Amino acid sequence: MGKIIAFANQKGGVGKTTTCVNVAAYMAMMGKKILILDLDPQGNATSGVGIRKAKDLKTIYDLIDGEGSFDEVIKPTIVDNLFIIPSTVDLAGAEVELIQIPQREKIIKNLLSEIKDSYDFILIDCPPSLGLITVNALTATDSVIIPIQCEFFALEGLTQLMNTIKLVKEYLNPDIDIEGVVMTMKDKRYNLTNQVSNEIIKFFSKKVYVTTIPRNVRLAEAPSHGLPVALYDANSKGAEAYLSLAEEILKRSGTPFKRISKTRKIRFSED
Repeated sequence: MGKIIAFANQKGGVGKTTTCVNVAAYMAMMGKKILILDLDPQGNATSGVGIRKAKDLKTIYDLIDGEGSFDEVIKPTIVDNLFIIPSTVDLAGAEVELIQIPQREKIIKNLLSEIKDSYDFILIDCPPSLGLITVNALTATDSVIIPIQCEFFALEGLTQLMNTIKLVKEYLNPDIDIEGVVMTMKDKRYNLTNQVSNEIIKFFSKKVYVTTIPRNVRLAEAPSHGLPVALYDANSKGAEAYLSLAEEILKRSGTPFKRISKTRKIRFSED
């Protein structure tokens, strides 16, 4: 039976999409069948795995609107075992349209129930907001991974996110749980980074992953090439961190996986 994990944080720029895409890629490389559901109208996860946003591209919006089927919408990516349901800016209009639909909070849950068992994991990239689309994701998911940037302002609004998850658990999805918390863009040279890290650990305790994601130029460059960092520069610190994080997530969930040899590293070149 497949597991659904949502990557959520209403604050933008915390590495949410980067974490979702790169964890998905490494899980797929470890032999798991993975589906990314891009629920962010910016569509960064879509472009991050090499899907071009052509006018005739079928997306999650078409599924919600009843104008597309899973066969039309689910796209293979450049990574074996990794698939994606794309998103474009059209999804922004769905937030308003959903208001008029009965049981609007369960649209995504009902859709994913048809395909959940076809994948080992479905990873949802949520928009940087706590609107109806994010509530749909939280209602559909088994658990949530919260990426938090290691800076002071990243802690602001965290209470609001936790309150939203609490309300969803109470009224819409009693089984939802915090899968884990990952600290991103960590720079150990700064005292503030360490102070924020300590606050995050104090708040979430054992839910915080041991693996942290450093600031890394190669991580920032990879999406512009439509590649996860595993294919862009597997020798980079960012790639090594996401490989470690993917392993940690699978170990915590009790899921066996195929280890990736440290010597089998790929560096992407446009030449």
